[in-house]
Amino acid sequence: MSHEPPQNQSQKTLENEDDDTDILPRRRFLNLAGAGLLTIGFGSLAEGIVGGVSEPLNQQVETLIFKPHQLVPEFPLSAIEPEKLIVNSFRGTPAINPVSYRLTVDGNVNNPLSLSLQDLQILPLTSMVIRHVCVEGWAAIVQWGGVKLRDILAIAQPSSQAKYAYFYSADGYYESWDLDSVMHPQTMMAYQKNGQALTPENGAPLRLASPIKLGYKLSKWVTRIELTTELTSKRGYWEDLGYEWYAGL
Repeated sequence: MSHEPPQNQSQKTLENEDDDTDILPRRRFLNLAGAGLLTIGFGSLAEGIVGGVSEPLNQQVETLIFKPHQLVPEFPLSAIEPEKLIVNSFRGTPAINPVSYRLTVDGNVNNPLSLSLQDLQILPLTSMVIRHVCVEGWAAIVQWGGVKLRDILAIAQPSSQAKYAYFYSADGYYESWDLDSVMHPQTMMAYQKNGQALTPENGAPLRLASPIKLGYKLSKWVTRIELTTELTSKRGYWEDLGYEWYAGL
């Protein structure tokens, strides 16, 4: 899932179809421990339950666990499940001319960018076969091809004060990530799926792809990336309606 609404808000975990083990043990642990463990073992973090803090509570907790340079195991090409990637929509599929398309990278950067699709395709191509996990309760193994987001930001040169990235999409969808997750080596801006050019329904010309976040964090049709020093009151379309902000796997 990226732009699509979860069909069942209570359905937060998902079983691994290959070995019947829970593929979200950390998230389940955090959900169970949130009320008790945080107040007992991490007193300062519990302050995040009350308003007035700059970071969502679950970011403060998951930052303690997240390893920004540790790779998530990938799958062989033979494991791809093309029929399992469900295409849902947020406000329909926007019409984007790939010739005139530009990705803007601005905000707290020293070198703002306006990149065409051709500019992006000149950068080193990276490919990964990962499991796309949706909060609705389904998953699909997909091959994504594109540019590591940290390679793009290396050109944009984030300022030392940058802590977050906002992703804005052509259909009005918006998301925000912590900068460590953005810079993870398996976070990419994808323009290929399963060895073929990305289709508009799947987010062409450019979408987020990563094995470290739930699907609703993986924005389609991205047209702008803005680096910021803090989060605003708008943190993400679904997050602003009550869903978890960090949404890490």
